[in-house]
Amino acid sequence: MSDPAGSAVVDLHYHAGPDLYRRRLTSHGAGRAYRDVGGWVVLKSHLTSTAARAWEARQEGLPVSGTLVLNGLAGGVRPAAVEQAVYAHGPDSPARLVVHLPTLVGHTHGSPLRRTPFHPRLATGRWRTRPLLDSNGRLRRDVREVLRAARDLPVAVATGHSDREAALRIVDEAVRLELPRLLLTHATHPMSGFTPENLSDLAQVPGLYVEITALTLLLGHRDAGHLGELVHAHPRVLFSSDLGQPDQPDVKEWLDLSAQWFRAAGLTDQEIRAITRANPVSLLTP
Repeated sequence: MSDPAGSAVVDLHYHAGPDLYRRRLTSHGAGRAYRDVGGWVVLKSHLTSTAARAWEARQEGLPVSGTLVLNGLAGGVRPAAVEQAVYAHGPDSPARLVVHLPTLVGHTHGSPLRRTPFHPRLATGRWRTRPLLDSNGRLRRDVREVLRAARDLPVAVATGHSDREAALRIVDEAVRLELPRLLLTHATHPMSGFTPENLSDLAQVPGLYVEITALTLLLGHRDAGHLGELVHAHPRVLFSSDLGQPDQPDVKEWLDLSAQWFRAAGLTDQEIRAITRANPVSLLTP
């Protein structure tokens, strides 16, 4: 079995079907595409855990690991949902399961993506998650319980589609609990609201990783210059795709585009290796 550490590139955020919307590839198709470029892929779905699908793909030698997004459709914000996904991910996974806090949240970010629902009966509005903060601005109890459970499980926690205020409260709780790994999901996307300066202030938080995605650049929310600023602002930036949409680039295309962005950002070879391989590997592996 391959592992992330032996891969040329690690994509921590790729959407394969089934998902809320139609996707370009199945789990096995994504595994084959990343195998062909010498990479490792972490499969994400807003609809359901990809843990079991990742286990099945690895049994066929494909470089795949999984995620759980704690939307109501996928089990909700509950430690039991996390434990079940850990078991389904298998005892032999060379990569930790990534657990995202909810992505079906109340706020929207005006996405220009053209998306076709995967299932005609699925109305996403029915499944919007209540805010992660209570009326006093504190993390809800169930969120704190999930973070506490994650501390002792082979998982990495990600902030999902949290806004900046909620993400900062999650960071505070992670520090209090000594959670070893926390990822700020597409941290500087307008939905999340962090600036490079904000993230520089968080650079000393142990185990805190920062994600920027190819899709954020492709949709024009940020540019290559911003990518360069971010890499210089925080020591644990990782660059993932957030792709899988049928009308967006395939795996080889986005890797080619990434090379162009890296050159435009003025990144060194060492910085490129850090954001595409070393930092994702550090998040995923013991």
